[in-house]
Amino acid sequence: MTERTVVLAAAALEAWASSVTLVTVADGRDDVGATVSAFCAVSSDPPLVTVALISGSYLAEVVGRTEEPVTRFAVTLLAAGQRVLAGRFAAAGRPGARLMVGDVAHRRGEASGALIVEGGLAALECEAEQVIPAGDHLLVIARVTSVPYVTDSAEPLIRFRRHYLLGGRPARRRR
Repeated sequence: MTERTVVLAAAALEAWASSVTLVTVADGRDDVGATVSAFCAVSSDPPLVTVALISGSYLAEVVGRTEEPVTRFAVTLLAAGQRVLAGRFAAAGRPGARLMVGDVAHRRGEASGALIVEGGLAALECEAEQVIPAGDHLLVIARVTSVPYVTDSAEPLIRFRRHYLLGGRPARRRR
């Protein structure tokens, strides 16, 4: 594969609009979380989803480790009004997840023990069934074990061309 193909493929994939989620785990020492836009439903019966975690991330390390992996996690499908929260969990060198949700309504999942943020479109608790290295990501196929909430009163947070969209337009960054 040529370098040009790699660059053009990256540009083409940035043109794919995707919903934004927050994936969290409780690993016994700390709460860990990350903003993830590579999320999709795999099956409705049984309910399965997949998330793609950046291979070098701490979240991927916790879920993908061979000894004592954390197999249960939560996914919050973020609403448009949660752009700031998504930015917090996407920042490099961020503190533990508990500190980043301190000013946001949240709870612990009964099945996963992970932090679940309120105010999203929905929240899922999941248990990993397969973990597959794929290029620079780790694919996690998981069974949905619980659905703490679903709402239809909010618009989704969407990522498109490296920006969050609000009302179909790129959101302006606060200065």
